[in-house]
Amino acid sequence: MKEDPGARVTDDGGDVTDRVRQVIARLGCSHREFARRIVMDPSKLSRSLGGTRRFTLAEIVRIADIGGVDVGRLLGSPERPAPAPEREPVPVPDGGRPLQIVRETVRLIAEHGFHEVRVADIAAACGTSTAAVHYHFPGRDELLEAAVRWCMDEDTARRAAGPADAADARAELLHLIALQTPRTAQQRRQWLVWLDLWAQAARSTAVGRLHEHYYRQWRSTVADVLRRGVRQGVFRAVDPEFTALRLTALIDGLATQVLATAPDSTTPDSMHAALLAFVESELSA
Repeated sequence: MKEDPGARVTDDGGDVTDRVRQVIARLGCSHREFARRIVMDPSKLSRSLGGTRRFTLAEIVRIADIGGVDVGRLLGSPERPAPAPEREPVPVPDGGRPLQIVRETVRLIAEHGFHEVRVADIAAACGTSTAAVHYHFPGRDELLEAAVRWCMDEDTARRAAGPADAADARAELLHLIALQTPRTAQQRRQWLVWLDLWAQAARSTAVGRLHEHYYRQWRSTVADVLRRGVRQGVFRAVDPEFTALRLTALIDGLATQVLATAPDSTTPDSMHAALLAFVESELSA
């Protein structure tokens, strides 16, 4: 997931950055939402807009796609760069081409595993060419990072959309547990992508950092819920951080068993029952 310095866009005068700001202003969304739409790390977007980092050409291409503007215009050129000769004129899907590529990448990784998925497979699933995929995501590492980040954003959004009328922190925790139990096709897909991420994280420092960021965020969410539960008196006086580590590790292990074993072995129901038993035995006041 290292960025090629040669792929960075020259912007000594800040004109490219100003045009990107105009695109964001015209869309009327927050910087975080814009980063989600172009499948970019929000901190990278912030640094690029702040002048401490230069945009890569692939990022500019995705910004142009989402903003409905010409790449050449963003770069300050009066001429539009010629499209790759293999690119086919297909309808742009809802959310733009980059998000379609990422969603199909997630689906294919879940079905076949990252190392079995070819760019040609992704292009075929999107009804476009391999040149179009490379146009937005130059390499497989960029695709994996974008796919994982999209899953992270979707997961975070679902947690944030939890029941507003939750009676207490216990109800919040039970909601989080339900979200992490792989029952639906979407939940299973995301867990299968996580399994590939773990394997890659063991071999790649860059992927490992992405893995660490997600898990720090996830464990922090669980620890905050536990902390509120202790204050409310619905949980006993536990160490929130250590208990969050234990609970998230249990969730990971059980979910892996659900996905990797025979249907009559560990099931979503038995996983959910085991997690509820943990809450009852280790947390209930």
